[in-house]
Amino acid sequence: MATFDTLAALALPEGALVNKRVPKSLLIDNGAPTAADRRRIREGIEELRWVAALKPTTIGVAEFRDGTREYLEIAVLNLILRPGADAARLAELVHRAVPYPILLVVTNGDTPDISLVHKRWSQAEAGKTVIDGDIITSGDLDGGSDESTTAFRGSLALDRQRRTTLHDLYQGWIDTVEALNAARVTGEFTMPTSSTAAAERSAAVRDYWQLETRIAELHGEAKKERQIAKKVEINLELARLREKRSAVRARL
Repeated sequence: MATFDTLAALALPEGALVNKRVPKSLLIDNGAPTAADRRRIREGIEELRWVAALKPTTIGVAEFRDGTREYLEIAVLNLILRPGADAARLAELVHRAVPYPILLVVTNGDTPDISLVHKRWSQAEAGKTVIDGDIITSGDLDGGSDESTTAFRGSLALDRQRRTTLHDLYQGWIDTVEALNAARVTGEFTMPTSSTAAAERSAAVRDYWQLETRIAELHGEAKKERQIAKKVEINLELARLREKRSAVRARL
């Protein structure tokens, strides 16, 4: 098991705890559109637990409603995976299957991870919810003891988050995870000062890692390329992307 207890770090009040097992059939019936997904659920999930229900009556944070979404409750779930499971796809299936916004703690061997994504009303089906935007993940939370990781862990607790509405609370956890993702590049964990700054940082984090992935791919291509002209072309593109990456890093 992971040595960093992510659920304990959330410091949730006892009155919010549920601690019930969620049957795999719920995911299969509500979140598995293909036979391959159903197989992933049956073979890849060891256990899914409903850890806590965060709502006005359990944590004293007001519900949220507007024309796009309704946050009456945040569900805290723990997804425990078997070796070799498709962690990213299974986390997405859990988010899609549950109608509430979820703070999902994914336990994959010794690797704990947090996964979050907003929900909104479906435009195609009345009364249905869909995920709204990219799924935000923390990556391995057990892989370091540097100042940024330590600061992040200390920022997870419920009483360290915004408590105006459940939407603000959920967004605060997203911002906290994105601050960690930015800190993995900059070496400094800092929380955004406004919703605008948070959105800009989130976009910059995505841009940075997309560039990092493409640079790694091109670097591999350059190593294997034998034609001089093609190698020069790849190296010029690498230089351009590295310059762009530096500019994106400055936005973090």
